[in-house]
Amino acid sequence: MFHISRWQRRSAAAALTAIALSFAPQAMAAGKTITAVMHSDLRIIDPIFTTAYISRDHGYMVYDTLLATDSNFKIQPQMADWKISDDKLTYTFTLRDGLKWHDGAPVTAEDCVASLRRWGKADGMGQKLMDFVASLEATDAKTITLKLKEPYGLVLDSIGKPSSRVAFMMPKRLAETPPDKQIPEQIGSGPFKFVQSEFQPGVKAVYEKNTDYVPRKEPASWTSGGKVVKVDRVEWITMPDAQTAVNALQSGDIDFMENPSFELLPILEGNADLKVETLNKFGFQTLGRMNFLYPPFDNPKVRRAALLAVNQKDVLDALVGNPKYYKTCVAFFICDTPFATDVGGDSLLKGGSAADAKKALAESGYDGTPVVIMAPGDVVTLKAQPVVVAQQLRNAGFKVDLQATDWQTVVSRRASQKPPKEGGWNMFFTNWVSADVSNPIANVSIGGQGKNGGWFGWAENAKIEQLKDAFVRAPSLDEQKKIAADIQKEAYDQVIYIPLGQYQAPSVWRKSLTGVLDGPATPIFWNIDKSE
Repeated sequence: MFHISRWQRRSAAAALTAIALSFAPQAMAAGKTITAVMHSDLRIIDPIFTTAYISRDHGYMVYDTLLATDSNFKIQPQMADWKISDDKLTYTFTLRDGLKWHDGAPVTAEDCVASLRRWGKADGMGQKLMDFVASLEATDAKTITLKLKEPYGLVLDSIGKPSSRVAFMMPKRLAETPPDKQIPEQIGSGPFKFVQSEFQPGVKAVYEKNTDYVPRKEPASWTSGGKVVKVDRVEWITMPDAQTAVNALQSGDIDFMENPSFELLPILEGNADLKVETLNKFGFQTLGRMNFLYPPFDNPKVRRAALLAVNQKDVLDALVGNPKYYKTCVAFFICDTPFATDVGGDSLLKGGSAADAKKALAESGYDGTPVVIMAPGDVVTLKAQPVVVAQQLRNAGFKVDLQATDWQTVVSRRASQKPPKEGGWNMFFTNWVSADVSNPIANVSIGGQGKNGGWFGWAENAKIEQLKDAFVRAPSLDEQKKIAADIQKEAYDQVIYIPLGQYQAPSVWRKSLTGVLDGPATPIFWNIDKSE
């Protein structure tokens, strides 16, 4: 007899409610509306508070950036252009005309300085940049002056980085919120306005065209260029059940699906009304992160035993299945890039070993403390990793407490430094777009700042931080490659995190949509038009 679980009933009900809401009279009267199912439900709507990509995607709808990255990996002016002094110590940014906040107030340099400071306390690249900053101030209403203590070659790359955390500009009153607290309202200067009155976490998020937005004149390219909005409204509809979302896409009830499950791709590819395409051609790195604050993973010997137990191919087979879309890779800084190396990744290259892991665990002093693993069941690209790795750890002798949850709960809970018995955790899994982990400064997970600004898990490693300083001061690419390899060696020795391989995630949309942009921070909804 076919059994429907409470979760499936709840998911189906939420999906049906979401579809009904998306076609309510208020939406029908709004003109052209794009209805999208994103990779995750949106709950945290402060893109500086978290590195979660759904919050980054929300950020690109509501906020704008001083600089941006184009499809040639070049930094381009967005809200501002810039000049650099001959001694490379002073960067002067000048805001372009026509910038207004959604409440009608003009964007000022003071707003942007406050935004940069908040971002610089939270983001890994921002933190490293601020280590080199002597002063950052608004010298008049449209001019931001950044002075360095010594030349630093990643100033523009940091401020114009395309992915989490992005240096989004906010009004000063919001940007003065401490980065560990969420901002109280959503007022940006970006191409869309957030419709707070229609926001229903777990159901939908709504954005309306910002009719006051003045786009740049250049063609749109990745996150740079003219952000021309060609529709009146965008709705993100939550549908945790992949089959329900696919059915809605095929019937025309939704227009866009960010991450269909891989096993359903052949069906979608055979539908003449749909287009299937990988928007982020550089793909993702998937990884497991441990909590360094509490047993058992406060012990590096236990972490090493866990590393020995992991088999990347098993994880990727469960996550993706089709080798067309994945590759095993032990490089912390992405395979087929200048900083790719196999240094330190011997056990992963061999495919792991339960016997070796058991031996190492027995010698580590492990006392049977349960490993609390958060396992989100509502995101296609995050469901498999915790289940597969949990079994690999059990095979090695770990006691594992696999706790079913949803991704937005993971996003909130992973920020907690409470012990696992008090609602904390020991391990979670996530994915980074390649742009976010392609070098030691961009890669937030590789940091060793501990509780003082470190990423969730709070690894503390002075050696890695010293090597990162050496990396940014290195005079040549060859020297940077050597330092990156040294960082990776230390990261494997201390098991800063476990890279689980790389994959691509195709998106699918109805052919009534045109102008869908690619890039390392997709999907973005400017430039898209919809035929009736």
